[in-house]
Amino acid sequence: MNSLKPMLLTSLKSYDRAQFVKDVTAGIIVAIIALPLSIALALASGVGPEAGIFTAIVAGFVISALGGSSVQIAGPTAAFATIVAGIVAKDGLDGLVISTILAGIFLILMGFCHFGSLIKFIPYTITTGFTSGIAVTIVIGQLKDFFGITYPAGVKPIETTEKFKAFAENISTINTDALIVGIVSLAILIISPMLLKRIPGSLIAVIVGSLMVQFLPLKVSTIGNLYTISNSLPSFHLPEVNVHIVQNAIPNAFTIAVLAAIESLLSCVVADGMINGKHRSDMELVAQGAGNIASALFGGIPATGAIARTAANIKNGGRTPVAGIVHSVTLVIVLVILMPFAGMIPMPTIAAILFIVAYNMCQWRTFTHLVRTAPKSDIIVLFTTFLLTILFDLVVAIEIGMVLACLLFIKRMSEETHVDSWVYVDDDTPDVDAQLKELPLQIRVYEITGPLFFGAADAIEHIVVKDFTRCLVLRMRSVPAIDSTAMNALFNLTKVCENKGITLVFSHVNKQPLNVMKKSGFVDLVGRENFCPNISAALKHAEELIQ
Repeated sequence: MNSLKPMLLTSLKSYDRAQFVKDVTAGIIVAIIALPLSIALALASGVGPEAGIFTAIVAGFVISALGGSSVQIAGPTAAFATIVAGIVAKDGLDGLVISTILAGIFLILMGFCHFGSLIKFIPYTITTGFTSGIAVTIVIGQLKDFFGITYPAGVKPIETTEKFKAFAENISTINTDALIVGIVSLAILIISPMLLKRIPGSLIAVIVGSLMVQFLPLKVSTIGNLYTISNSLPSFHLPEVNVHIVQNAIPNAFTIAVLAAIESLLSCVVADGMINGKHRSDMELVAQGAGNIASALFGGIPATGAIARTAANIKNGGRTPVAGIVHSVTLVIVLVILMPFAGMIPMPTIAAILFIVAYNMCQWRTFTHLVRTAPKSDIIVLFTTFLLTILFDLVVAIEIGMVLACLLFIKRMSEETHVDSWVYVDDDTPDVDAQLKELPLQIRVYEITGPLFFGAADAIEHIVVKDFTRCLVLRMRSVPAIDSTAMNALFNLTKVCENKGITLVFSHVNKQPLNVMKKSGFVDLVGRENFCPNISAALKHAEELIQ
C-alpha cells in the first residue's frame, strides 16, 4: 500500500550526485543547529544532556529512514519537555522509557489503522492552547537557571506552579554573574539571526557563554557542575516492567503519542508547502512510532518532527531523507569528539536558548487573533487548555480540552437543528404550483432542519398534533443525518400517532437517514407507501388519506 511506503525508497529512484551533495551539506548544518537545542531540551526534560543527543541520533535516523516525508528532521522538541520532566520526577527513567515505548506502539497502530488523516479533527484552539501553555511552562522552568537562583536543600519543585512559587520565594538569592551570562546569551540569540544568516545563534551563544565563564571571574553553574558528561555511544537498555508502572504509563503514553502525531504531521504540512510536495501521513506515524521505541531503548526521550530543523533542512537544499540520516551521523561524530566540552556550557545560556524556543512556539499572534475573532465557545476551549497546561499538565489539558470542545460542538450543532410547523406550501420542487394554497385542517406539516442526533433528538418533542389531525407530514429535505437516539424519538412519535389514529407521511428523506430507517425497521413500521420523494407528492398522498 503506497500510503505505508517509506519516502526514502521513492526518493532514491531518481537520486543523483548533485542532490547527495546538497543533502550532506543540509544534514551537517541541521546537526549544528540540533546540537545545542538537543542538550537544552534534554536538561529541560529533567534528564542528562547526552539523552537529547541520543534522541536526535537514534530517533532522527529511524524516522528519516522510515518516514513519510522526504525532508522531515526529527528529534527532541520543546512540546515534550514538561510532560517528560513530570514523568521522570514521578516514575523515574524506567517510567519514561515504558511511556515512550507504549507511545511508539500507539503511533504505529495509528499509522496502520490509517489515522493520519484523523489528526485534523483535533481542534485548532486545543493545539494553540496547549502549545502556548507549554511555552509558558518552559519559561517558568528556566527562571531559576537564568537568574542563578539557589533553592534551599530538599526543595525540588516538579509542577509548574511549584516552580514559580519556589522562584518567587527565593528571588533574593539572585546570582548577578549568572544573570549577566544569561542576558548576554539572550542578546546574542536575538541579534545574531539579523547579522549572521548561516551560523545558528544558539551555537554562538553557547561558545560565547562558555568563554565568559572560563576566562572571566564569573561564578556560574555549568552543565559539568550538575551532570556527568559522557561521550559514549547510545547503548541498548531494557527497563524493569511491572503492572503498576505500565498502568501509570498508559495516560502519559497516549498524550505523548497524540502530541507526537500532531506535531510531526503539522511539520510535514509546513514542509509540503515549502517544497511543493506531498507527505504520507500514515507512514509518518509508523516511523514516529518506530523512532520513539528505538529512542527509548537507546537512552533517549520522546521525539517528533521538528518544524524549525525541518525548515532549516529545506532552506539549505535538503530534499530527501538522506539529509536526515546525515544529520544523525554527524551528531554521532560530534558526540564522540566534542561532548566532553559540553560540560563548559553555562546553565544561564541553556535557559536563554529555551526562552527563545518558548517564544518561537508560543504563537502569541495566533492566540490574540483567536481571542479577537473566534466564537465564544472556541475562546473558552482555548483558555481552558492554556490554563490547564500551566496549572496541571498536558494530559489533563488535552483530555478536558477535547471533552469541552466536543460538548460545545454538540451544543452548537443542536442549536442548528429545529422543527418548524407551517401552514402553506412553499415547495422547491418544479411540480408545485407557483401560487400558495392552504392546507386542509386535518393535515399538519412540520419541517425539520439540521442533523437529528442525540444532542438534538428532543427537537422531535416539539411536534404537536391536534385532536382533528389525521395526517402528519414530516418534511426532511434538510436533515443530512440521523442517529439511534433520534430514531428512538421517532419511534415514540409513531406510537403517539398510532394511538390517536394519525398517519405519518415523510417527505424527501435523504440517503443516510433513509438507510438508518430501513435498517431499524422503521420504514416497514410506517409503511413504504408513506415515504414520498418531495412535498408535493407527500401532500397529495396526505389528501388522499384523509379523504
